[in-house]
Amino acid sequence: GAARVFAYLLTRAEAVDADELVAGLALSRGAVSMAVRELEDWGLVRRSKLAGERRELYAPEHELERAVKSIVRTRKRREWDPLLERLREWLPELERERSPDAVALRARLEQIEALVALADGMAASFLDGGIVKQLGLKALVLAAGRAGKRAAKKRRK
Repeated sequence: GAARVFAYLLTRAEAVDADELVAGLALSRGAVSMAVRELEDWGLVRRSKLAGERRELYAPEHELERAVKSIVRTRKRREWDPLLERLREWLPELERERSPDAVALRARLEQIEALVALADGMAASFLDGGIVKQLGLKALVLAAGRAGKRAAKKRRK
């Protein structure tokens, strides 16, 4: 639902109302409402009203950097932050356990914690504008695209 609504909004030059989303995507009004709310939570859709009108209009976030930062911020808040919090609660508990299974589990959880902490630090740096300010988002996107093409060529060989 949300992906289809976002894709539909991206194809429109102007903001659209819920009726157009319902008709254009053959979704129920409830499905459109839930999708729009989710997209708003991700910071990918803006809601507005024309002066003197009751109907709400929806438009996608068109600024690429703002959209990407919103996705990273939301994913960090919903997934990485709670995961790191839980891992950091569990690891001290496992220190007291000496069984081979507990030692192996602790080692795995430490690896996961280190990897998620690295991703979290990179996300925080990205959100603070660190590397983006230095290089610009377009340069990073182009570099990532070139790296992806090289990786695809290697896989085909």
